[in-house]
Amino acid sequence: MREIDAKSSRLRADAERNRQRIIEAAREAFTWHGVEVPMATIARKAGVGVATLYRRFPTRDELIREIFADQLQACSAALDEALGDPDPWRGFCHVIEKVCALQAAERGFTEAFLNAFPDAAADHSRRRLEGERGFAALVRRAQRAGALRTDFHPSDLTVVLLANNALSATPDPAAASRRLVSYLLDSFRADAAHTPLPPPTGIGLGHLLPAGHRARPAQGSIE
Repeated sequence: MREIDAKSSRLRADAERNRQRIIEAAREAFTWHGVEVPMATIARKAGVGVATLYRRFPTRDELIREIFADQLQACSAALDEALGDPDPWRGFCHVIEKVCALQAAERGFTEAFLNAFPDAAADHSRRRLEGERGFAALVRRAQRAGALRTDFHPSDLTVVLLANNALSATPDPAAASRRLVSYLLDSFRADAAHTPLPPPTGIGLGHLLPAGHRARPAQGSIE
């Protein structure tokens, strides 16, 4: 019995080590090559067989969710904190800064943030719609407080993220992102609105994905 228990413990320990190796290899691969990197490449980097990888993560989407679970939770928490902040401008800035920092730190974050995974599309679309509505509420609060320029539109968040995402090719994306965000937030202040902006683009968050990977916008979204 002891031999069986010992063998079972070793198998569980081996399985957990394999899982961690896969996660570490996938995180590195996603950072350098994006989330479309072949699963076989991830398995090779992890030092496991492709069959082992698929036993642990039957689909690419499950692996993506595992890799970016903490970041996605951080985005949700940042929005909740911002909506609960008695200072609407501070809350607005907090969300912009947090999402852009996460995007700059992880190359695959944009896809994870936006992609409607086939096996959880309804739930993901619901959460994305809730996020869009929450951000729109944040914008209204900051505008009513006289802190945010009145011609800022919620869809401008997509423009911000498109610009920020382009910095992933720079030598220090985090530093470049912080500088860009600082510039942008200054320009978003109500007291900086000396000339009116052109009409809003109206583009939704789904446009951040490559054309072939765009999910259908959730009903009621800002697209």
